[in-house]
Amino acid sequence: MRIRRIHILVLVVGGIIFTRIFRIPIQRLYEKATQVARGKKTVQDRVLEFGRGVRSRLAPDFCRLGYSYPPRQVILAVFKQEKQVEVWIGDHPNQCVLLKTYPILAASGQLGPKLKEGDQQVPEGIYRIESLNPNSMFHLALRLNYPNPFDMDQARREGRKDVGSDIMIHGGRVSIGCLAMGDEAAEDLFVLAAETGIEYVSVILSPVDFRVRELPVSSRAVPGWTSGLYAQIRERLSCLRKRKDSQ
Repeated sequence: MRIRRIHILVLVVGGIIFTRIFRIPIQRLYEKATQVARGKKTVQDRVLEFGRGVRSRLAPDFCRLGYSYPPRQVILAVFKQEKQVEVWIGDHPNQCVLLKTYPILAASGQLGPKLKEGDQQVPEGIYRIESLNPNSMFHLALRLNYPNPFDMDQARREGRKDVGSDIMIHGGRVSIGCLAMGDEAAEDLFVLAAETGIEYVSVILSPVDFRVRELPVSSRAVPGWTSGLYAQIRERLSCLRKRKDSQ
C-alpha cells in the first residue's frame, strides 16, 4: 500500500512538472495545428472579416466624442482587481477621452507583478502592443511586449532567468496569465489596434484603479521595486483621470 501511494505521488508530481515545463510548447503546437485546420489568416484578412462590424459597434461612441475613426492614439487601461479594460482615444497620449469600457472575462493570478514563467500572473507595468495574432486559438489576440526592458532589468538584478512570455489580450473566456475578453471585445480591440497602428497603442496594466483606491491590505507581498513601478502607473493614470472626470 505504501509503495502504491509513493507511485501515485510520483505520477502526480511528475505530471505537475511536465505541465509547467511543456505548457507553452504544447500550447504553441496546438495553436499551429488550429491554424492549419482553419486556414492561416493575415491581420488584413481579419480586418476585412470583422472590420465592418467593429466600426459599426464603435461608431456611436466616436460620434458622441466628436472623433473620427481611426484615432491617432489608443491607450488601454487594464485594472486587474476591477476586471475592466478602459479604451481611451485621442490625438496625444496626454489628451485622451474615454471611448469604451470592456469587462475582463477571465484572468488568472493575484495582484502583483509577474516574476517568472508558470506563476500564472498577469504582468503589471507600461507596455506596448508587440504584434497582432490573427490565428490565435482564442479567436484573436494582441501580444504585449512582456517582458519589457523594466521587467528584464529587475530580473537581472534579482537573478531571475525565466520571466515568462506570450502575454496576450485575447478572445474566449479562459486564460492562464493572459486577459480573456470574449470574442466580440477581442474583435473590437484587434481591429482598432490594427487600423490605428500598433505603434500608437499603449497598455497600462495596473493592479487596481489607483485613481479611486489603493492596494488592499490583504494583497500579497511584492518586491520593493514595485512602489516605483506603481508610481509610474499612477502618473500615467492621472492624465486619464482628468479627462474622465470632465465627461
